[in-house]
Amino acid sequence: MILHPAPTGHGVVFRRTDLEDGGNEIPARYDAVANTTLCSTIANDAGASVATIEHLMSAIAGLGVDNLLVELDGPEVPVMDGSAEPFAFLLECAGVVEQDAARKAIRILRDVTVSNGGSAVTISPADEFIVEMVIDFNSAAIGRQNLAVQVSPELFRSDIAKARTFGFLHEVEAMRKAGLGRGGSLENAVVIDGDRVMNDEGLRYTDEFVRHKILDCIGDLALAGYPILGHVVAEKAGHALNNKLLHAVFADPANWEIIDVDTLPVGNAFLTAAE
Repeated sequence: MILHPAPTGHGVVFRRTDLEDGGNEIPARYDAVANTTLCSTIANDAGASVATIEHLMSAIAGLGVDNLLVELDGPEVPVMDGSAEPFAFLLECAGVVEQDAARKAIRILRDVTVSNGGSAVTISPADEFIVEMVIDFNSAAIGRQNLAVQVSPELFRSDIAKARTFGFLHEVEAMRKAGLGRGGSLENAVVIDGDRVMNDEGLRYTDEFVRHKILDCIGDLALAGYPILGHVVAEKAGHALNNKLLHAVFADPANWEIIDVDTLPVGNAFLTAAE
């Protein structure tokens, strides 16, 4: 994977270098999402696709990058350590340049809610981007966790980027039997067996699970195409519901507007501590 600078108005676009030119570019947009099983996958009409984009998109959005060309020589973003940290590190090393154009953001104008069974996501008007997440698992290793953050590059880098993806041992075994997730290991995920975390090094945060769900949500909602000014409250939500929320928002022009912003509000504190 190679990340290239891009001009103003370009947005984030993925390019498959292993495919022929002309049908190998996919915009990182909510309406390009083709699959949300275990990860977010985008595709174009030519059949080109890129899977597991959410951690990279989270780093891009979390650090405030608007325009970027992502070149890949295969159908999936490298999983790295299962977090956004390696991508955030590379972006910081490369540096971010201020471009000669007004920055645009999507301002939410009224409440929008989507749900599925016991899961729900609501986005409400706000002057900043806030993500509030509640998770509840029948495992003592996770349990119920609740956390809300006002997203900024500083807070994302220090408190969200390092949170790794997680799963249960029986799920990993079932995936491997089905020929999926064969690259998954304790090196790139937190694996739980019953009520026990199997990783020898333990957790990076006591509430790493809910922080990773926030990381995923930031990445999924970055597919709006612009930074969002809104307050997201998610209850037991995942990739599918995050994408469904964006479809619901953009289904009605009365829900949103695009505005010019000099700088996005700086989030510098947790709003709610983990339970």
